[in-house]
Amino acid sequence: MEAVAVSLREPVDEFSPEQWGKIDAIIAEHRTKPGALIPVLEQVQGISGYLPEVIQRRVSRGLGIPLAQVYGVVTFYSFFTMKPKGRHQIRVCLGTACHVRGGHQVERRLEEELGIQPGEVDKDRLFSLDIVRCVGCCGLAPVMVVDEDTHQQVKTAKLDQILAKYRDQEEVHHG
Repeated sequence: MEAVAVSLREPVDEFSPEQWGKIDAIIAEHRTKPGALIPVLEQVQGISGYLPEVIQRRVSRGLGIPLAQVYGVVTFYSFFTMKPKGRHQIRVCLGTACHVRGGHQVERRLEEELGIQPGEVDKDRLFSLDIVRCVGCCGLAPVMVVDEDTHQQVKTAKLDQILAKYRDQEEVHHG
């Protein structure tokens, strides 16, 4: 087995004092509960958006669990991520029906528009792009899911309009 060097160094100040306070409260609430690691990681990722090394170390120390065990759980379960995600997660379906009906064109247009590849986040951390194999809406292909919103029969000409909806939401909430 080949050893893999992993460096996930993240600046501690990437997260606000408010976020750290919430993270510490979650850890404290579960400190004495056996089997609390997965629920803690789920809640913490909900606050931080992902689980970089600095957070894994905090969870490890707070719960008295070896860092290797925390890392093992984070890397084993696909719903945990050690890479930052955008505030809006775009998932383009490339299952058979979506593939046949233009899913790849949707993917390529999003890559151009956002300047990222699948698995990446844009420079503003507004959008991240992922490919999925089926979302169960084959009759509506091609399908793109943004956060919890399913967009059906997506045409590349409509992508600017779809993305604008989420950009406008950000301006309302953060602008």
